[in-house]
Amino acid sequence: MHIETVWNEYYDQLLRFIRKSVTDKATAEDLLQNVFLKMLTNIESLKDSTKIKSWLFQITRNTMVDHFRKAQKEGDIASLPLEEDDEISDDVMDEVESWVAPFINRLPEKYREALILSEIKGMSQKELALHLGISYSAAKTRVHRGRLLLKQKLTECCIFYTDKYGNIMNYESNPNYCKSCNN
Repeated sequence: MHIETVWNEYYDQLLRFIRKSVTDKATAEDLLQNVFLKMLTNIESLKDSTKIKSWLFQITRNTMVDHFRKAQKEGDIASLPLEEDDEISDDVMDEVESWVAPFINRLPEKYREALILSEIKGMSQKELALHLGISYSAAKTRVHRGRLLLKQKLTECCIFYTDKYGNIMNYESNPNYCKSCNN
């Protein structure tokens, strides 16, 4: 088993796996480097080379747990989503994301515009400030308040169940909320 071959074969898969939980690309790449260092130092413990993929994913999970423990002073491996949970969570996230635009459209104009430009169209907050003719600080405040209002509207509509990292794992409609909601 050649280390460079393993690196080339699994690099993208492992990076995607890490990026599901770690949004910062540099941090994700640092974690992946740690995974491969652990692989190098522990390769002799792998008894069956046909199981390298699952072995690497287990090292990756453990490395992520270590990272979150250090960052948040807590965490355990059971809290990280497994492949089956990822599919369920991804389905839930796709559904929730389909509601976001209608909820954004219910926000007051200045917050709606700020969120559409920054979150949907991908405009940076500095670009947003220039586009709207407001200060950078005002743009940041508008986006922040818009996010808070959006979160409030979403949590009025539904009860969300999240993991300890804030990822939505499941939800239930709030029966006391809007009956015209599409959920």
